[in-house]
Amino acid sequence: MTERQEMIDSKEKLSLSRQCILLNINRNCLYFSSKRENMENMAIMELLKKQYTATPFYGYRKMTVWLENYGFAVNEKRVRRLMKLVNWQTIYREPRTTMAIKEHKKYPYLLKGLEITKKNQVWATDITYIPMNKGFMYLCAIIDLRTRYVLGWDISNTMTAEWCTRVLQEAITKHGKPEIFNTDQGSQYTSETHTNLLIDNDIKISMDGKGRAIDNIFIERLWRSVKYENVYLQAYESTLDLYNGLKKYFEFYNNERFHQSLDYQTPREMYSKTEVA
Repeated sequence: MTERQEMIDSKEKLSLSRQCILLNINRNCLYFSSKRENMENMAIMELLKKQYTATPFYGYRKMTVWLENYGFAVNEKRVRRLMKLVNWQTIYREPRTTMAIKEHKKYPYLLKGLEITKKNQVWATDITYIPMNKGFMYLCAIIDLRTRYVLGWDISNTMTAEWCTRVLQEAITKHGKPEIFNTDQGSQYTSETHTNLLIDNDIKISMDGKGRAIDNIFIERLWRSVKYENVYLQAYESTLDLYNGLKKYFEFYNNERFHQSLDYQTPREMYSKTEVA
């Protein structure tokens, strides 16, 4: 009950209708009050809040089974309502970011059986979808495969060849150039805008086989780290917040985050002391 509703006095000479008019409240408020959740629902909502960080990809059907395993007698309708109350936003499978154009030239995959021993021997890049509280953005990043060092990155609301080429050019300007540059067969990377930059810099072009996500496994691991260690935990509200948050995360990833595959060294430590290809 609100403060204005509490001011209504049924013993007053003024009618209830007149009191409501003077207090500028709807008369229906006198007869309907918000219903508080019962103790069991409150307990379920607390469990939902805690579980979200572990399984943000669960929908109401899976959460219904999860709660039943906890001993709650619930149905999908009830669980869906309670998930809505705690603002559970299920993370769904991401839309495709690799869209090939048949007319564009495709290049062979050059990394099969290749031993990568030096920095700037092989760079790899990809684009991923970043969900936000309202809307989404795309993230493009370039990593050095030997050291896992993130050489450059940027966000955009569109996936254009010009955008990807600019990220690559900035990485080359700052870090030199690789012997091989590996991508998928997306239209951004098969475009003349992008391939010409590589050809002009005498960089060998390598492309993953169609439908073989395993070919670019290292940058797929980067995406998993970015999302589970940062994006899914933050629920960014604006593009500026997202950019600043990712900037902070990539600084952490390069300079502080230990990698088991690097013998618990950071990418910066590996990149700074590894020989150049």
